[in-house]
Amino acid sequence: MNRNIINTVALAAFTVAAMTSCNKQNQTPTTAENQTAPKELKIAYVEVDSIMSQYKFCKDYSLILQKKGQNIQNTLAKKQQDLQAAGDNFQQKLRQNAYTQEQAQAIQAGLQRQASDLQALNQRLSNEFQAETDKYNNALRDSIQNFLRQYNKDKKFSLILSKAGDNLLYADKAFDITNEVVAGLNKAYKPIPAAVTKEEAKKK
Repeated sequence: MNRNIINTVALAAFTVAAMTSCNKQNQTPTTAENQTAPKELKIAYVEVDSIMSQYKFCKDYSLILQKKGQNIQNTLAKKQQDLQAAGDNFQQKLRQNAYTQEQAQAIQAGLQRQASDLQALNQRLSNEFQAETDKYNNALRDSIQNFLRQYNKDKKFSLILSKAGDNLLYADKAFDITNEVVAGLNKAYKPIPAAVTKEEAKKK
């Protein structure tokens, strides 16, 4: 589950790559006859790491996912420990001939059912966590795209790239609009209501 939490942030970072298509959305299709090349090609880029570390949306939801993942870990670990203790106790009493054959078979069947239930719970909680992660990633992508769509009405960039690690071999800092984008995203972001946070806490 710790790996899932770490992958969540990495996955969210890659969704920022969708920013490069912002200027292509909601445009009226044009034919080869009436399409004209821009007089000036304006390019900008945004540092993905800065968005992930400075965008309040990312901070809030990463914390929520981490807490949810830890809660799942604790729940499964406790049930696994209880099942292990019950199994050890059964084996000890079995060696002491504390059960009849019928009793032993019934207890063993019950332990097998608990193990099956634990496996099913593990799968269900993992699916819920993945669904929450997907919801977060989609919301992150949409918030960035919506902001850039409005931002670019005035800036008129032809292309906005996402820079993550060394996916861009070279980029002149003059084309870096990261600070403007992060500031704009945070200004537009509405923090998660306290009521929602408390509701999340109740589920944990």
